[in-house]
Amino acid sequence: MKFLQLAPRRHPGGFTLVELLIVMSVIGILAAISVPSYKRSLVKAREAVLMEDLYQMRRAADAFYADNARYPDSLEDLVNSKYLRGAPQDPFTNDNEWDCLPPEASDDGELAPGGCFDFRSLSDLVGLNGIPYSEW
Repeated sequence: MKFLQLAPRRHPGGFTLVELLIVMSVIGILAAISVPSYKRSLVKAREAVLMEDLYQMRRAADAFYADNARYPDSLEDLVNSKYLRGAPQDPFTNDNEWDCLPPEASDDGELAPGGCFDFRSLSDLVGLNGIPYSEW
């Protein structure tokens, strides 16, 4: 029986410089396309957290008003009264401080008692919808 003998390889295994450059170029193009999309999705996630935090704080202030016939004097009142587990962290300032807005006058001109009717972010950034986070 005769065994087949393969011709010896003239070139050692591996990639040429041109092949490596092509692969690196493709990887670079894909990264350039995906990074802005990734950053935008991070901002959208932070905005969703901000909206949820504001909703929960406003909801807690309304529940405090329903139980006590006055709005809380600060965010700490909501935490101490167990309407919130803790002061949420603003996703854009990375701080537990929030702007506390007093109640507005009703139709008869009277102000509701208490100091915090609404909460706002202290961030000076502008959202993807063009509205500053401090006005949400």
